[in-house]
Amino acid sequence: MVAHIKTVAFLGVDSVTVDVQVHLAPGHNAFTVVGLPDKSVAESYERVRAALSAMGLALPYERITINLSPADLPKEGSHYDLPIALGLLVAMGGLTAEQVAPFVVMGELALDGACTPVPGALPAAMAALENKCGLICPAACGPEAAWSGLARPGQPGIVAGDSLLQIVNHLRGTHLISPPEVVVEQASVEALDMADIRGQGETRMALEVAAAGGHNLLMNGPPGAGKSMLASRLPGILPRLTPRERLEISLIESLGAQRGGVRLAHQRPFRAPHHSASMAALVGGGRHARPGEISLAHNGVLFLDELPEFPRQALDALRQPIETGAVSLARAEVHISYQARFQLVAAMNPCRCGYAEDPDLACHRLPICRQEYLGRLSGPLLDRFDLRVNVPPVPLFEMMGGEKGEASTDIAARVGAAREVQMARQNCLNAHLDGEALYQHGAPDSAGQSLLDRIADTKKLSARGFNRILRVARTLADLDHRDSPNAENIATAIRWRDVAL
Repeated sequence: MVAHIKTVAFLGVDSVTVDVQVHLAPGHNAFTVVGLPDKSVAESYERVRAALSAMGLALPYERITINLSPADLPKEGSHYDLPIALGLLVAMGGLTAEQVAPFVVMGELALDGACTPVPGALPAAMAALENKCGLICPAACGPEAAWSGLARPGQPGIVAGDSLLQIVNHLRGTHLISPPEVVVEQASVEALDMADIRGQGETRMALEVAAAGGHNLLMNGPPGAGKSMLASRLPGILPRLTPRERLEISLIESLGAQRGGVRLAHQRPFRAPHHSASMAALVGGGRHARPGEISLAHNGVLFLDELPEFPRQALDALRQPIETGAVSLARAEVHISYQARFQLVAAMNPCRCGYAEDPDLACHRLPICRQEYLGRLSGPLLDRFDLRVNVPPVPLFEMMGGEKGEASTDIAARVGAAREVQMARQNCLNAHLDGEALYQHGAPDSAGQSLLDRIADTKKLSARGFNRILRVARTLADLDHRDSPNAENIATAIRWRDVAL
């Protein structure tokens, strides 16, 4: 007899339906898994055997062959335990094929038969919804899967059980499991307030412009000037997530989580990896091709503090995702793509010691110290920052006795209004304007165009640099409620672009 159970394999945020075929044949007691399984799949034999033993069942004294179809697709992860166990129960006569046919199944089994959470419940539920199936998963993954809308009237719904025995009893109809409820969570951590910032008027303005247009920002200044403090307050002035953005973030977090149980995103991600992070940690990859920091920062902020201290190879790997908003991980058997539309904010010191601008504190190796430090950054990477701002140290009297800065709520209102204008005008943020749309919506007035022409003649701007000046000027005009950028907007965009590092 051959039993068929549907499960999934993950290709990035996409899921492919996999048919688990369980075949019992006369012969000695043997258990074989075929279909390009990795070690975690091959080890499912012991987990499934122990889980069935916990129910008082033993594997049949026959040759057991598990085929994971399509066979040419690599299979990895422990979420194949539960579909293999249910397939064996169907083949042994403990369940009927009709009882499991309407469901996609995923879940890891503990040795005592408990269902252990696994990553990927949300994309698996969406794959089940697309195939008009229900989902069987561990109880801890139920609330995450419920966000897909799978638990609709007239649908097979979601069966989220604590153990294999509980799921079997539900399928038999002897003890039904209540459907999981959608958990609505409020933000657990309040965003940091811009009112805590003393001084730094120009950097605060640059941060507001970056938030309003989705621009990449590089801050350069000595240690203790407040660069990290400013960057950590950027999420507090960004607009709230749209339903689509929340779902996109949650899909990536579901695959990136070590275990299941991810809740629907309620705030924009702020990722700040240490400068020792590898290229695989930043971009994605590794043995299981997991999403990296740039994908986990999708629809949010990626903050790279001490930018030149990151490995140069890892930094240069960011150049393509910054432009395309996605990253493709190539493997011998498969290509996996993750979304990576993030806002890059970086901070750096003027040199290795940090005090190149202060003769009293600078080290004796200037200017070699500065040249070696800045030489870690490639020109193409620096060219992808729309805004480059010098952050001077705040005088002690201003820091201790100065007035508090403007609150994040007031800045967020202006940022939200500017973004609404952009979406109504061009259906994207100014940072993503390109081609004919950029020259149509970002064209300056006559005075601004005259200034831009003079600068283009005297400065050796790349095409990318020229376009980024237009984008920043367009955002400044939106914050000023102007129909087109004027000379002042162009001059400000050029000044921020022309900061010497």
